[in-house]
Amino acid sequence: MSDDQRDQTPAEPAQAAVPAGPQPEPIRFFGTTWVDHDGGYALRRVGLAIGSLATAVSAAVLLRLAYEGLEIGNVGPFLSISVVVLFAIASSIAFTKTWASFSRRPAPSSDEAALKGLKTIGFIGSLIAYFLRCLGEAPGEKLHRAEYESARAEYARRRSTRTGNPATRRPKRKK
Repeated sequence: MSDDQRDQTPAEPAQAAVPAGPQPEPIRFFGTTWVDHDGGYALRRVGLAIGSLATAVSAAVLLRLAYEGLEIGNVGPFLSISVVVLFAIASSIAFTKTWASFSRRPAPSSDEAALKGLKTIGFIGSLIAYFLRCLGEAPGEKLHRAEYESARAEYARRRSTRTGNPATRRPKRKK
């Protein structure tokens, strides 16, 4: 390689300085904009609220069409009522579990995996919970903010207890 070619090679990009201390955990669709409510945070909340409500309404219309299909098929009142009750119960359970997941982390041995199918059937309840939470804050923001603030406080406490170079300390007196 000649000297001219070496001079034309671009310099290596500078490493971005990683701030000291704990970093905020990103939230789906929001990233870390929830920390300072910047970067289109409000528009994202409004967009996700409208999107989840529109999806819930379209899903309800789809379920209504499926119910009318059962009526056209003349399957009988027991099956028709059973389908409506099943979706209502599944939606209420999905709403409750989704709403609770915004304020606390599930236990490692919880029944979340067992209820995954039920939450899938009751997806309208999950969408409504997401819509209602988007009206006030990003879903899960309160939980993430509490964890982030406690991690920052713990980091500050650990950093403040250091009193300098331990090599310059005086030796302890013997009794």
